[in-house]
Amino acid sequence: MFKLDTADYMISISGSDALRELSSPGKSGSMFFLSQDDRFMIKTLRKSEVQVLLRMLRDYYRHVHTYDNTLVTKFFGLHRVKPSSGQKFRFVVMGNMFCTELRIHQRFDLKGSSLGRSTDKVKIDENTTLKDLDLNYSFYLEPSWRDALLKQIEIDSEFLKNQGIMDYSLLLGFHYRARQSLVRGGSLPETILQDNKLAVLSEQDAMEDDSAYNDYREGLVLVQRGSNQEGKVAVGPHIRGSRLRSSSACYEEVDLLLPGTARLQIQLGVNMPARAEKQEKQEKDGGKSLRQVYDVVLYIGIIDILQEYSMRKKVEHAYKSVKYNPLSISVVEPRFYSERFLNFIRTVFPENAPNQ
Repeated sequence: MFKLDTADYMISISGSDALRELSSPGKSGSMFFLSQDDRFMIKTLRKSEVQVLLRMLRDYYRHVHTYDNTLVTKFFGLHRVKPSSGQKFRFVVMGNMFCTELRIHQRFDLKGSSLGRSTDKVKIDENTTLKDLDLNYSFYLEPSWRDALLKQIEIDSEFLKNQGIMDYSLLLGFHYRARQSLVRGGSLPETILQDNKLAVLSEQDAMEDDSAYNDYREGLVLVQRGSNQEGKVAVGPHIRGSRLRSSSACYEEVDLLLPGTARLQIQLGVNMPARAEKQEKQEKDGGKSLRQVYDVVLYIGIIDILQEYSMRKKVEHAYKSVKYNPLSISVVEPRFYSERFLNFIRTVFPENAPNQ
């Protein structure tokens, strides 16, 4: 169903090339590995997480079968290995949502809670996974894409709530295409998402030796998808579901054109062009705000979906609720977690103002 070739899968996971170990971004104690071709993420699991996945597997299958554009983690294999000498361990094979030719400049793990949701690392680089309180961006999408994204997140969150799952995250990574402008205080200029649209070229213009989009070389350009373009589009691993259509192109299917690279197939959560607004206070300038606006390409998925609201988590919730504000902690019952998660995600992707 995920359109994976069995032979390719086996070569990626168990070929002659070693897996690359990654530092764990969370407190679960899990170990993370990446296949050499970047297509697959491998994560060790606790026995309780294995039991949760097996329990919800039938419903999970139905969900990903029904919703081609689902953002929940794509699971491909669940394994248990016991070395001849040593302790057995369990691991799951998942799709790496950051498997792309583009460089991921920043990544965020977003839950909607605030307690402990900041990164305490002194040195932060592109591989650092930042958290809720570190987020100082808002992302503006074409209105129809924003509606589709938030709708799918609601559907996925409802599924997880019905499974008794909490503590999941929206993993968001983005590639900077270009800085659009700097604005001190005041409102954003009208050049951002003019008429809520990105520049669109016809298929014929896009084929004319780059001349038609020289003016857009630093920005994002959409290209109408032609009938003979299938072989020219760079299709990432595990991509399934429908392509996005753009109002800028009369609601025709479009690809993302980045000069110097192949076309990228735009789908929900994959290769999504957006405008990112970053706001920072300038201490040396009387505390005035500085807004930086960038063209970005977004990659979005819902991860860590195997934590149920167990008795142990209920005890943890009760204990933390005494010490901290109960609304700020991550460990809450699934219904409240879902509501808080959705409310927060809506603020990350605000509606475009009329003059934007």
